[in-house]
Amino acid sequence: MADEDTLKEYHEKRNFARTPEPVPGEEEAGRRPIFVIQKHDASTLHYDLRLEVEGVLKSWAVPKGPSTDPKEKHLAVPTEDHPLEYAGFEGVIPEGEYGGGTVLVWDTGTYRNITEKSGKEIPAAEAIAGGHIAVRLEGEKLRGGYALTRFRTGKSEAWLLVKINDEAANPHRNPVTTEPRSVLTGRSLEEIAAGRQA
Repeated sequence: MADEDTLKEYHEKRNFARTPEPVPGEEEAGRRPIFVIQKHDASTLHYDLRLEVEGVLKSWAVPKGPSTDPKEKHLAVPTEDHPLEYAGFEGVIPEGEYGGGTVLVWDTGTYRNITEKSGKEIPAAEAIAGGHIAVRLEGEKLRGGYALTRFRTGKSEAWLLVKINDEAANPHRNPVTTEPRSVLTGRSLEEIAAGRQA
């Protein structure tokens, strides 16, 4: 279970009486770590990449979304940790609330941490703290290696998300534009916003 202090910022930014976002609870034990990418139509459309690390979802906002082309480097801006329950959240965050807008689960699955130094695996939390983590995604839309590398620190901390050049790399594929729907419900952002059920 996540430490209460870890999710303090998540709690402070939300009024759970007004937003349908999940309230943190117990995590499931004995399973592989998950990742989720949520398409979020807030003040600007972006994709939120979330990796399960030590009982929370470490999160980055990726304005252009992930790419399958290893030559593309996409900005990833860290955001507050989210509870594991957030991984399945789809819905509309009310206008005026933090992150107000429509959210859909664009991709999800499990991942393996492949960050190494001198042939030894570096734990995910340590890798993120050190400014570089490499993971192998096993999702429905995205597979293979991705690396997140911090290039700016301080108040405007920023990272780059890059596809690792492996068997899943494809410079001609653009799933952000060709596969816009939810992997959970098949709905579009517009259908979720209109309250259409799966």
